[in-house]
Amino acid sequence: MIRAKPEVEALTPYVAPLEGRRSLLRLDFNESTVGPSPRVVDAIRSLPPDAYGTYPEYAGLNEAYATTLGVPASHVEAFNGVDAAIRAVFDAYGEKGSTFLTTVPTFGYYEPCAQQHGMVIDEVPYADDLQYPLAAITRKLEARPRLLFVCNPNNPTGTLLAPPAIAALARSAPQTLVVVDELYVAFTGQSVVSIALELPNVVALQSLSKAAGIAALRLGFAIGHPTIVERLRRVTGPYDINMFAVVAGRAALADPDHVRRYVAEVLAARTWTLGEFRRLGVRHAGDGGNYLLVWPPGDCERVVQGLREQGILVRSMAGKPVVDGSFRLTIGTLEHMRRFIAAFSAVAFSHSGSAR
Repeated sequence: MIRAKPEVEALTPYVAPLEGRRSLLRLDFNESTVGPSPRVVDAIRSLPPDAYGTYPEYAGLNEAYATTLGVPASHVEAFNGVDAAIRAVFDAYGEKGSTFLTTVPTFGYYEPCAQQHGMVIDEVPYADDLQYPLAAITRKLEARPRLLFVCNPNNPTGTLLAPPAIAALARSAPQTLVVVDELYVAFTGQSVVSIALELPNVVALQSLSKAAGIAALRLGFAIGHPTIVERLRRVTGPYDINMFAVVAGRAALADPDHVRRYVAEVLAARTWTLGEFRRLGVRHAGDGGNYLLVWPPGDCERVVQGLREQGILVRSMAGKPVVDGSFRLTIGTLEHMRRFIAAFSAVAFSHSGSAR
């Protein structure tokens, strides 16, 4: 057998259990629960047959997204989902032996990307209160790590770090590239894009997967200094983004009202769901985004399985530091959350004698 390079041989890949989910209420991966704008479906259906046989054209895509942000197009680059943008950051800046600084727990794809490049991984744990470990990260930056990733809000804890605090971190470490993964910005309204325009060591990552509802088509964007964006472009394949994603992205951006309506619906459902958890006396956490962490009474895995038997998926955090014993819950529409709370109450309190 031909062995891969040592970093790959030692690698544990990031794998998400995505199969067999279509028929269930999917409250596990923070996807849109209503799908994209009808304009997206119409745009894809209107493609002529010869469009399938040609390589995709990208003219106007970066410009369209830049317009929605109110920034120059030279600061924006599209990718085959934010995962591809993350990989490009490590391909361009992840030098072997340099330090990758992040928190734990956080999005699971960062670590294998760092491992593939032989980086030293320095993970600062969240405390039990799930507050961002700002003081510890600030101290670590004194050692000038190559990369700092801030997942904001952090997935899975839901911890939200205010943009001025991120700006302070970046200013304190001008030799460190600070990458802010803000996929849920539509739900939080808090972005570092203005900071990424001002500081040459900050990159914001955004996506059309969540609020715009085109996760299956994979389209994300990096926003930052033109020099950084150009370096990310250098390590990206010439045809990485497929033609359907380009067409869908343009159509989604042309219907911002669809996103606004969905976000408003999710935020209202979130408020209702939080009230229900307080009524039930169930521990929960999450400052922002379309998801919460939930600690059910009793055995968490029993509740997760019981919900699945009721046709509802949530994401178990079993084995993850700090949040073991909880599950992550995507917030859908109010109708979806009423269905979830009814099933959760029945499953979680079935052995306690009553649903409080």
